[in-house]
Amino acid sequence: MINIIFEPALLLGGIFAFLMVLLYSLRFINPYLSTDWDIFITTLGIVYSSIIIIHGWRLDPILLFSQVLLIFITFSFCWILIRQREI
Repeated sequence: MINIIFEPALLLGGIFAFLMVLLYSLRFINPYLSTDWDIFITTLGIVYSSIIIIHGWRLDPILLFSQVLLIFITFSFCWILIRQREI
């Protein structure tokens, strides 16, 4: 059963998918900053965000909060790695 409702999980999954597409587009904008791992991370991020979008209506509030923390940690880790590549 696929039940997509506008909830915070849909917004969270949509933002995460958008940022993963931005990470993939970094390969075309500045090829010197991109690595082969970016494709792998982007693929996992798109799969993760599609799961959150499709099955996000089942999340309890505490589980949704843990997903928010997980995504925040992932974004900060990607941001630090991209900034280190510039140096």
